[in-house]
Amino acid sequence: MKKITYLTILIFSFSMLSTMLSAQVTVSNDSVNYEQQRQRVNKMLEERSQRFGEFDLSIQKKTGIFGIFKTKGDMQKSIDILKQVVITDNNIFMETKRLLDLKDYESDRHAALANEYDKQVSAYMKTITKLQDENDKLRVQLESMDQSDQQSNFFVYLLGSVIIILSVLVVQLFRRQKSKI
Repeated sequence: MKKITYLTILIFSFSMLSTMLSAQVTVSNDSVNYEQQRQRVNKMLEERSQRFGEFDLSIQKKTGIFGIFKTKGDMQKSIDILKQVVITDNNIFMETKRLLDLKDYESDRHAALANEYDKQVSAYMKTITKLQDENDKLRVQLESMDQSDQQSNFFVYLLGSVIIILSVLVVQLFRRQKSKI
């Protein structure tokens, strides 16, 4: 039993370890993708902040008569910068959606992996229980066979003893008969 139990535990441990390692590689790849996406969004937020600063400066800039008035060019520059801010905002929204999708995917993946591990552990436990039950049945069979073997041996010894005793009696009777003649 010890050999079977140790063997099943060893097989169980090895299979769990290999499953976990393959899952960790997948999870680390997902985490890398998530981290890259997060850095991309942060970079875009910094760009937006910088452009908005440029917009702020452009609003304050007045190149008209004596620096009192804004020219059409100043206003166009401000509008162009504001357009860039809006485009960056749109890109940030799209990238943030991708980031959230990655996060949801990771959560779903972790839940699926946890479910898969639970199923595997349950299957391994069932297999171990089945093997232990089978081992117990084999032990009971072995004990009953030992008992029947002992009973058979007893009858063989008894029969052998009876044959020897009868042989001795026959020989003695034959000698008595021979000595009378």
